[in-house]
Amino acid sequence: MTHTSPIDVRVLHAVRTLGYADLARIAARVRHPEDEVDEHLLGAQAHGWTTYTSYAGDGGWSLTEAGKNHGEELLAAELDAVGARAAVEAVHEDFLPLNHVVAAACTAWQLAELGIGTHHPTLSDTIRTLKGPAAALADIENRLTSHLERFAGYHQRFAAALSRAGAEAAWITGTDRDSCHRVWFELHEDLIATLGLTRDGR
Repeated sequence: MTHTSPIDVRVLHAVRTLGYADLARIAARVRHPEDEVDEHLLGAQAHGWTTYTSYAGDGGWSLTEAGKNHGEELLAAELDAVGARAAVEAVHEDFLPLNHVVAAACTAWQLAELGIGTHHPTLSDTIRTLKGPAAALADIENRLTSHLERFAGYHQRFAAALSRAGAEAAWITGTDRDSCHRVWFELHEDLIATLGLTRDGR
């Protein structure tokens, strides 16, 4: 039976995976009312786990180093409590080859857009390359959500971005939307935070 993480854990973790986000984005990610999420963010801020910064009228939340460490401790305890560590480690191993494909495709597309280098993949080439990881992501998500509900949604978000990319290329690597690159980056962050790793796998 899948485990649903407590809301305080989910809010702190959403800040981690999003990197920097306003209240609305965090609330949407954890699927809770903004006023409730705001209380948890302020409580985390009081403990020194989150910080709020603003500039030119825009503001957002991010984790402090103490918040990152505390979040990883909470995730590790949860992972062991539900007996899912081996399963998530196995998923991470299967994720890494796909990550290489997605990272290479997104980097190549970004360079092509800038006119850098000699290899310039077309948009259709890039979409075709990403279809493999998109299909594999469905199984990865099913394996993860059989233990932890909070991993739900990545496949739908990635597939939705990929389906829109043919009409608007920004859905491949755009930073102003739920692009393929952004969704994949968040899943990677989710896995390494859950397992207490870094992006180089340590």
